[in-house]
Amino acid sequence: MTQQAGSRIPARVGQVLSLVEETAESAKLWCGAAALMATLGGWRGRKAATAGMAALTLAQLVSNGLGKRFADRPRPPKEWFPHDEVDDRPSSPSFPSGHTAAAVAFTAAVAPTWPAVGIACAVPTGLVAVERIQSGAHYAGDVAAGAVTGLLSAWLTRRAPHLLLRRWL
Repeated sequence: MTQQAGSRIPARVGQVLSLVEETAESAKLWCGAAALMATLGGWRGRKAATAGMAALTLAQLVSNGLGKRFADRPRPPKEWFPHDEVDDRPSSPSFPSGHTAAAVAFTAAVAPTWPAVGIACAVPTGLVAVERIQSGAHYAGDVAAGAVTGLLSAWLTRRAPHLLLRRWL
């Protein structure tokens, strides 16, 4: 399935996916969203932005700091993808997708505090996940593992204060 993923997406859609990925690179998209939420959203925006950035940071540490070191899975073969975008992919291990982990973590942490913004963030999050497969940077399983890492990071970030208070009180 991954072998055919890069060729099934129309060129214009691939260009949009690439643009979203470039914006999400180094968490620029999520930092910008957090800044807007914190600036324009009052207490709810600041709470959502803080939760989103904390979850994103944890997801990046787990996926890029631990997951890639231990899994050491190579990227999909370049021959599977009929476009030159495959030449721009990272040289780091493939498993799990750090881009997807960060995007899902941010969105999943923001959504409980500010559901409308969480829904808005879900669109680029989904596009980032699809782009990681389409570009040849990841196998579908890498993206799925990144999504699970993101969800767990968001859950832990949101639950950690309650868990710590319960432990200490």
